[in-house]
Amino acid sequence: MAAYSYPQLLPLLLSCVCLCGFGSVLGLKAVSGPAESPNPPNPPVLRAVDPPAKDAPAAAAAAGASQPRRATSWKLSEEAACREDLSRLCPKHTWTNNLAVLECLQDRRELLWNYKLNLTTDPKFESVAMEVCKSTINEIKECNEEERGRGYLVSCLVDHRANVSEYQCNQYITKMTSIVFSDYRLICGFMDKCKEDINSLRCGSINVGQKDVHSQGEVISCLEKALVREAEQQDHVHPIKEECQRAILRVAELSSDDFHLDRHLYFSCRADRERFCRNTQAGEGKVYKCLFNHKFEEAMSEKCRDALTTRQKLISQDYKVSYSLAKACKVDLRKQRCSLDANLPRAREARLSYLLLCLEAAVHRGRPVSGECQGEMLDYRRMLMEDFSLSPEIVLHCRTEIEAHCSGLHRKGRTLHCLMRIGRGDRSTTVDSICQSALQTLIQSADPVADYRIDRALNEACESVIQTACKHIRTGDPMILSCLMEHLYTEKMVEDCEHRLLELQYFISRDWKLDPILYKKCQGDAARLCHTHGWNETSELMPPGAVFSCLYRHAYRTEEQGRRLSRDCKVEVQRILRQRALDVKLDPDLQRRCMTDLGKWCSDKTDAGQELECLQDHLEDLVSACREVVGNLTELESEDIQIDALLIKACEPVTQAYCHDVADNQIDTGDLMECLVQNKHQKEMNDKCTVGVTHFQLVQMKDFRFSYKFKMACKEDVLRLCPNIKKKVDVVLCLSSTVKNDTLQEAREQRVSLKCRKQLRVEELEMSEDIRLEPELYDPCKSDISRLCPNVAFGNAQMIECLKEQKKQLSQRCHQRIFRLQEVEMIDPELDYQLMRVCKQMIKRFCTDADARNVLQCLKQNKNSELMDPKCKQMITKRQITQNTDYRLNPLLRKACRADIPKFCQPILNKASEDSELEGQVIACLKLKYADQKLSSDCEDQIRVILQESALDYRLDPQLQMHCTDEISRLCAEEAAAQEQTGQVEECLKVNLLKIKLEACKREVLNMLKESKADIFVDPVLHTACALDLKHHCAAITPGRGRQMSCLIEALQDKRVRLQPECKKRLQDRIDMWSYAAKVAPAEGFSDLAVQVMTSPSKDYILLMIALSVCILFLVGLLCGRITKRVTRELKDR
Repeated sequence: MAAYSYPQLLPLLLSCVCLCGFGSVLGLKAVSGPAESPNPPNPPVLRAVDPPAKDAPAAAAAAGASQPRRATSWKLSEEAACREDLSRLCPKHTWTNNLAVLECLQDRRELLWNYKLNLTTDPKFESVAMEVCKSTINEIKECNEEERGRGYLVSCLVDHRANVSEYQCNQYITKMTSIVFSDYRLICGFMDKCKEDINSLRCGSINVGQKDVHSQGEVISCLEKALVREAEQQDHVHPIKEECQRAILRVAELSSDDFHLDRHLYFSCRADRERFCRNTQAGEGKVYKCLFNHKFEEAMSEKCRDALTTRQKLISQDYKVSYSLAKACKVDLRKQRCSLDANLPRAREARLSYLLLCLEAAVHRGRPVSGECQGEMLDYRRMLMEDFSLSPEIVLHCRTEIEAHCSGLHRKGRTLHCLMRIGRGDRSTTVDSICQSALQTLIQSADPVADYRIDRALNEACESVIQTACKHIRTGDPMILSCLMEHLYTEKMVEDCEHRLLELQYFISRDWKLDPILYKKCQGDAARLCHTHGWNETSELMPPGAVFSCLYRHAYRTEEQGRRLSRDCKVEVQRILRQRALDVKLDPDLQRRCMTDLGKWCSDKTDAGQELECLQDHLEDLVSACREVVGNLTELESEDIQIDALLIKACEPVTQAYCHDVADNQIDTGDLMECLVQNKHQKEMNDKCTVGVTHFQLVQMKDFRFSYKFKMACKEDVLRLCPNIKKKVDVVLCLSSTVKNDTLQEAREQRVSLKCRKQLRVEELEMSEDIRLEPELYDPCKSDISRLCPNVAFGNAQMIECLKEQKKQLSQRCHQRIFRLQEVEMIDPELDYQLMRVCKQMIKRFCTDADARNVLQCLKQNKNSELMDPKCKQMITKRQITQNTDYRLNPLLRKACRADIPKFCQPILNKASEDSELEGQVIACLKLKYADQKLSSDCEDQIRVILQESALDYRLDPQLQMHCTDEISRLCAEEAAAQEQTGQVEECLKVNLLKIKLEACKREVLNMLKESKADIFVDPVLHTACALDLKHHCAAITPGRGRQMSCLIEALQDKRVRLQPECKKRLQDRIDMWSYAAKVAPAEGFSDLAVQVMTSPSKDYILLMIALSVCILFLVGLLCGRITKRVTRELKDR
């Protein structure tokens, strides 16, 4: 500038002001009215396209001085109206330079305006511009082609000032802009475009010399506020014309590099600039950005904050109003073709949200976007998240919700999070669908997932959590949000962070593209399998969450089922599923379909994960649409239980201890849940994990599809053998019955496949652990449980065991179900959960080689071993007692005596009901027949075992226990209390036979005596006492049928044989008892008589007498026969 004298520069001022296409300039700050001349002129309204008035210099002189002066020699400092202000406000060295004075006195009186107006009428101004910017004009094609003499050239130069590289030309353009663009009336074409809007909006006067209500800068500010207000209102009272809108935005754009050019903002923020941005150099929009960053500081003045907000709103309408953003992203916008969409109106292309969406789409697709541009985008995305008012759609469509629920929360993004909270449904009211859509659009534009720091409210709330739980992740990495979600509901999470996180995740979950990692890994799969559009494109045909639903359906397909996701995409889908399992609101499809059911069934379930559990519990009660989506999600969980993040977190100790091998597998396929079920009662298992695993087991009972391994192993068998059956418990029962029938009928080929039979065994074992897993048993017994077992836990089959012990007090329906259960367990002891649990180690010790169905028999045989665990021994005794109550509960006896039972005990069977115990009546009947030696050999062997067992423990004889309980308490209390299981109670009853008062009990004791005569092994006390004598004297005698007992009696009667004293005493006592029994209970038939004779000590004598009697009868018969024959002949001879 120093190279040009003032006379040379003066013409430049004349053409600089007529800038066609300029939307506006920065106005003057309001000051006192200008000094008027005695006879002020009344010039017409000036337009930028008007030719220079011939009397303009005169008008200027009349308005500004007492006599006219030549423009080239006239000095502003010589004018009396300016002298006082000049000496007070401007440095002395500037007084001789009118340009410097103009810049110093921008906001002074009307005289300055008249002077600048005169400058616009001088055509020489453009010629100086052509000389100063000659090379620049040649380089810029658009400017070189502009028509000369109308002021368009300087307008073009200012329009392309960012491309002006010539130093003197750049300085000239910058200087002229700051001086001339102080009044909107001096802008070429602006008054024509905005005249009507200024008047209708009452933003000031456009008549020269007329006193304005506002300063010239305030007029521009008024128009800008009206423009942003119009975008925020539905009903436009005074709509701004489109050409004026463009002009306003153009002025804002031209003032975007230097905040001094925005006169209203400059004067509003002078003090704040000194306070916050003193060291920030003006130019390139730096001061704007600095002030934006401090907008919500407590020390920021409200006037400046309002001016900054207005400017930010203009940036939202046209990104070019931000100098730094437009400059940084200019190349990227052209490279990514963000301004070439012919289907979009120009206004939409210019919107900040459109620019952000377009460039974010490029970033998410992996296309190169410069770091400088991404930095600018980050700043403006943070700006959108901090202040909701910068989004006109939010202000327009969410006004009601803001006024009702979010007033007073304007700063630091709190209003936006308040709207998110209402939209999420955390309060009784919900947002309007249009407001919801506006929120979704804003979040997509701001894209806070890509960098959590964009969301200031979230950043401040979660800072402590990030520093502790996510410190291993780089600051700003998208995985920070995933890390926070993984620590949701853990001890590291704080309440405020939890709320802010869920509010944001609610909207992120409704658009799969908002998770940058998911989008990056799955965009190819989504396009291939789900027919998706681009990142910044939407489709009304696809509801929220539809694309992700499509992805997770393909994520768990097998190779046989068709197209599957890529491995990387599947990992990300699993990550999102784990996050969504924390809250049903994070699953848009689930929330949309189940809104009614959530309110109906689960309104009181507010803790983490409870809502989904509640829906699963009420699966049968849900409406069909909700039932379908809950069923699909449950089926998915059965395949990959790690989706249930809360359960996995609770079960971490037991997983590490027992299931780490299956937990580390990339593909779960139900193995982890099966392992957790098997180890549900380990010491590492905590209450939360136990409850979670049990709940999942209960849910699995509702549909066999919810058990992945069972479904995959048996789906073909189910379709073939159990069609139209859906409940898992019914399917298991159907398949089990088929397997049982095929086994009993010894079918050549099992109808149920081998892999299904193996998995069926697993399911049956799991169901035996908890009565609730068997609804057909649980439902009839609910009242009995609350009455008889109120404080007993369900797990470990404890409730089932309690009902078994209280069997006699159960209701009829429950009693029948328990009997059927026991019948199944006796056939297949593996299903007896308590037996298998208590005797687990003993089974390993004694029965490793035994067949699974013979485990109980093996344990019974080793029951009295010194190595037998006492608890297991007690459990075996319980099962023996149960078996002896009914022959149907003893499979071996039932099979061995299938012919003997109907032959000898049919009357008892006729009186019995199908599902109730016979209380040992059939077995008692068989015992008597055993004593009579009428049973088949197989049946006799089984009865002998029962007799031997019950002889040691009276509790194994149901009839004896039932009829002799009182007598035992009276006569044998000490022996019963000892519980030594050595037959002492039975011995006590035998010894006190004469003292027994109850006939029923006496009859049972007599039966015992009768049974013991048939086999010495049935009398453990006698057998123990005579063990040596049996070995010495009866070793060659085959056991059974009373043979060894007869041998001992003969030895007792033989004076040559000396028996052990104890044996001799016990044996003599037995003979006396038998004699008494014979008197008290005479033979009821010939068979009983024969038995008594054969077992009598005087057997030989009795048999001899019987033989002599028969001989005598024979001789008498012969004699009588000859007499009769002779008499008959004599009669005939007559």
